[in-house]
Amino acid sequence: MSKNTTAVLETLSLEQPTKEDGQGMWALAKKTSLDLNSAYKYIMMAEYFSETCVVAKERGEVVGFITGFIQPEHPDVIFVWQVGVDSSQRGKGIGSKMLNELISRDGTKEVRYLEATITEDNKASQSLFKRLAKENDTSFEVLECFPADVFPEEGQEAEYTYRIGPFKK
Repeated sequence: MSKNTTAVLETLSLEQPTKEDGQGMWALAKKTSLDLNSAYKYIMMAEYFSETCVVAKERGEVVGFITGFIQPEHPDVIFVWQVGVDSSQRGKGIGSKMLNELISRDGTKEVRYLEATITEDNKASQSLFKRLAKENDTSFEVLECFPADVFPEEGQEAEYTYRIGPFKK
């Protein structure tokens, strides 16, 4: 790791978001290729699901986030809805750090598996979740979740579930 990268990571904090962070999460999502949800969704996730969401901040500014929730029907599974990292922060391992922060929290101590849906062309997300499995010495499997024909928009790609785990806690 270069000295510059080390210095940047030392100024980064990983936190449970507050409702005030919701607008920063929304603004970051707008700048990325993520599907943009309403500002309300990010504020609501930060307020009501803060234990299963993460914000990465540098000098008080949101430069990364994860939104997720524990599935009611499967309390041992956390579903990661979105992972966003500012383009200025990519390549620094922030996505991996946020995922590892998420699965190590007290509020996720019963979680054995992490799931996320990813399109076939999203190689960056595929790599991120495969790396999570490798870093945690566990497996991953890929299953079709939402075929393209269930989406109302023309051209929407199928979403595949990446299931990582079981995590050793």
